[in-house]
Amino acid sequence: MNRYFALQKIVELGSFTKAAEALGYTQSAMSQMISSLEDELSITLLYRSRVGVKLTLEGADLYPFIQRTILQYQAMQEKANEIKGLETGVIRIGTISSISCHWMPQLIKEFQVLYPNVQFILHQGDYSSIQEWIKVGAVDFGFITPPAVTDFHTITIKEGSMLAILPANHRLASHSTVTLHEIVNEPFILLEEGHFSEPMEAFHACNLEPNIKFCIHDDYAIMTMVEAGLGISILAELVLRRTNYDIVMLPVDPPILRTIAIGFKDKTSLPIASKYFIEYLISNIEKLP
Repeated sequence: MNRYFALQKIVELGSFTKAAEALGYTQSAMSQMISSLEDELSITLLYRSRVGVKLTLEGADLYPFIQRTILQYQAMQEKANEIKGLETGVIRIGTISSISCHWMPQLIKEFQVLYPNVQFILHQGDYSSIQEWIKVGAVDFGFITPPAVTDFHTITIKEGSMLAILPANHRLASHSTVTLHEIVNEPFILLEEGHFSEPMEAFHACNLEPNIKFCIHDDYAIMTMVEAGLGISILAELVLRRTNYDIVMLPVDPPILRTIAIGFKDKTSLPIASKYFIEYLISNIEKLP
């Protein structure tokens, strides 16, 4: 590629001497590179005159292709530098418990096959804390729901159902579905998700106010309390997978959906490793439960 760079600089400056000085070569070395390139192409690329060095007609026809070759080479070098940057990359993610348990292990495992030296730091919280972590730079990006977010870019990943969970001996446990009207007066255990809650939004959309007895930050603690008969709750179907609690899970009528997205301040300022992980996640959405 040095011969192409030499030709480009000669055309730019109109002088072998100036181009040699700019690139740190001797004038003889520049002449040899151009002669070698002309021999390879069997075309005279340059001619010298009193006013300097210019492209020949044949050289002018070929020069746009040489410029594209240089640009493609530079793009390849930039990409190679990005990939090499992944050798010591650290990916900091704000996440919620259902994503931590049911998405991240497999995603991390597969990503580290491609980039074994990349490290992951997971900060688990709720919609409010994750949004704050993104804002102050404590995490590169986070899993959030778009309605809970302000002033961030988001990429929607997946939509999932939320289910009512009841004690096994609850009077509604034998039903195929439950309505919000049927459970509005039941002792309700609310998952603390910050300033936004999908179940609360659903109740309020029906002009209902649930009978909140407990507000808990951990999905699994809620399942334990429901199992003990302390109340009912509504949790994401994703977090209810692979559990062995003695509880009943039922669809809610009207359905309650949770949209999960990636949120970040500015994609151009994301660390290289995080950009690659986001791209990997998006390309593997269909594999996610």
